[in-house]
Order: sequence, then structure tokens, then C-alpha cells
Amino acid sequence: MSPRTEPGRWRAVRSAAAILSVAAALSLAGCGREPPPEPVERLILEPASSRDLPGWNDDDPTDALAAFRRSCATLLRGDQSRLVGPDGRFGRRADWAPVCRAAETVAAGDAAGVRRFFADSFTVWRARDDQPDDDLFTGYFEPELAGSRARSEAFPVTLHKRPPDLVDVDLGAFRDAMKGERIAGRLAGGRLVPYEDRAAIEAGELATRTEPLIYLADPVDAFFLHIQGSGLVVLPDGTRTRVGYDGTNGHVYYAIGRYLIAEGEVPKDKMSLQAIREWLARNPGRRDEVMNKNPSYVFFREVTGDGPIGAQGVALTAGRSLAIDRRHLPLGAPVWVDLAYPTDHGAELRRLMVTQDTGGAIRGPVRGDVFWGAGKPAEALAGPMAAKGRYWLLLPNGIDPTAAPG
Repeated sequence: MSPRTEPGRWRAVRSAAAILSVAAALSLAGCGREPPPEPVERLILEPASSRDLPGWNDDDPTDALAAFRRSCATLLRGDQSRLVGPDGRFGRRADWAPVCRAAETVAAGDAAGVRRFFADSFTVWRARDDQPDDDLFTGYFEPELAGSRARSEAFPVTLHKRPPDLVDVDLGAFRDAMKGERIAGRLAGGRLVPYEDRAAIEAGELATRTEPLIYLADPVDAFFLHIQGSGLVVLPDGTRTRVGYDGTNGHVYYAIGRYLIAEGEVPKDKMSLQAIREWLARNPGRRDEVMNKNPSYVFFREVTGDGPIGAQGVALTAGRSLAIDRRHLPLGAPVWVDLAYPTDHGAELRRLMVTQDTGGAIRGPVRGDVFWGAGKPAEALAGPMAAKGRYWLLLPNGIDPTAAPG
């Protein structure tokens, strides 16, 4: 099961006062001294080729090409001198522009031609880190839920809009050692303070500070929607609307599955989204207590058009979009995955994907979250996924991620 938090784009801090208060908060208790950085695992990249990719000739990468074209729409926009990725190793947007333009000329129906385009236009790099034992690939999906625009006994659970007083902060803008780290809170007396946690919000703390977006039938469905970050809500008249992530309260995500394992409620080897659902259904008296162990809370907005929308700002593609840790990898890059996860296509999941999303619990150089699509079939694939695996990064020819950033 994928512990999804903080998917989608973080909004910029909206006022100079907020920025100043955060800067002050960063220096308190340290007399202005910068705190020591937390150790971060290294992403190690080694030259390879398409001949090294297991199953390369068996995959039809047509959908991956479509996903890459969506990413290119972002890469081709704006300042072309802008660096791609976290640390300058992956070139600038201008370095990606030629392959993005070439992608538009590839015939989408020709699987061999699509493979040839990726093999000829990109250099393959084997990715690994110093701690191979923690390499992990999980899955996520877009749930379908029953909901209504009017509160009633049948639909008592509120999905909240983003509160006006919520402030998002990119800590990397203040300290290089904090790149990739974000928090959220609210201003009180000129200082940034923590936002209310899940238990307080569920108890009604936001009743007068934000508006309801929509009402759901089931609190457990709402809880898992917060984890997935996006969902399709089926209204009483049969129409559907998509809701998507619009911020979080900034509290650190805690996986309640971990709590259930520690308490001996669910065996570790049986843990999955489905197992958690079953336990909550069997223990309604403890449902709220256990769900509130996770203090993180997500706010939503309605999303029109294609979706759901990932961190790169583009619609995700089922089975081809991968969420990664953006402290290590660029968004919009093709990756070849080789995962020990059985599907209808075989005992291993071997295919071309594109890095288009992130998640607060997706941490590490070799850590991925596969987007499986919407509804129950996608849930069946995503829920139990906790696969060991590996991946190769594809970078436009001429980009050398082992050279000094230029």
C-alpha cells in the first residue's frame, strides 16, 4: 500500500510577512546558526544501454510516449535556462527541448518506432544507492467515492477546501541543506505556527475558517482519499466530479498500518490497504482513534479536464506515471522499471514510465510509487503493492549526470 501524502504542487508563500516569520523561526534556538543537515542517501548513476534493460523489446511504450509528451509541454514552457531536477546534474530545459520536439514526430501506433526513438534519443543510466535493502516500489490510485454537494445523514463527512490562512513554505528557499523539505502552518502574532492536526480538524476546529467542498458517505473512504490525494466523486444523480489535492496541514504523515503491525493487530506480511480497511470495519469503536494516529490532513479542490494532476502539473497516465523523491530525480524523465510484482502481463513489472509525481512518504533515491489509474481494478493493483525492484534513468543524449553541474 502506498502512503501518499503531499501530492501535487505546493503553492508559494503568499506574503512578505509570512516569509519573514519563517526566516525568524528557522533561526530560533540556534542563535542564527544553521542546523546540521540530515544525512541524505546518494543517487548513484552508472552508464548503461537499452540492451541492459530486461524486457525492453516486450513492452509497448506507446502510452509512455504520450505521458512523456505531456511532461514536455511543461519542459518547453518558460525559461529554457532553468535547471531540470534538484541539483544541476540533469541539464537545463534547453537540453531537453530537442528530444521533446522530436517526440511529437514519432508515430504513436508503432511500438517498435517508439522504442527506437527512446533508444536513439536518450542515454541509459543504471540507478542505485548505498542502501539497496530499502529499495521499494509501491502503488497508488484514484478512488471512486459516493458523495453529495449537500450535507445529510447519508453524506455526513466533509471534504474541506483549502483554508485561507494556510501558508506553504519551501524550506529550501532559506537553507540549501533543506532543499526538498516543505512545511505548512498559519500566521499567529507574526509567527508561523503549526496548523491543527487531523483530530482537531475532525472535531470541528475549521468550521468557521474554511468552506466545505463536498460531502462523502463514508469516513474511511475519506481517510484513504486523503492518502491518495485525488478521487472521483459520484454524485446522487450519477454525475461525477474529480477532487484533487490543494494543500496539507503540514503535519508529518504517519502510516496507521505501521501502528496496527506494532500493536499485533495485522501481521506485517499481510499488511495492505485492504487489510487496513478490513480492520477498521471490524473495529468501528476504535476507527476514529486509529485514523487520528495520522495527524496529516489534506485539503481539496475540484479539478476539471484530464486528471488526476501530478506534481509536474500534468495529468497522470495509468500504469505509466511514477511518483519519485524529487530530492534525487527530475520530474518528466523516462525511467525503465524492473519490479518483482506480478500483473496480468507476467511475474515481473517491466516497462517504461515517466517521473511525473511526488509524495511526502516517497523518500529515497530508489523509491517509486506507481500510479495505477482509477476505481476498483486500480485499487486491487495498488493496495497490496510493496515490491522490490530497480530502475534505469533515461536522459537526453549529451547530458552526463556524473559530471560537475554546469
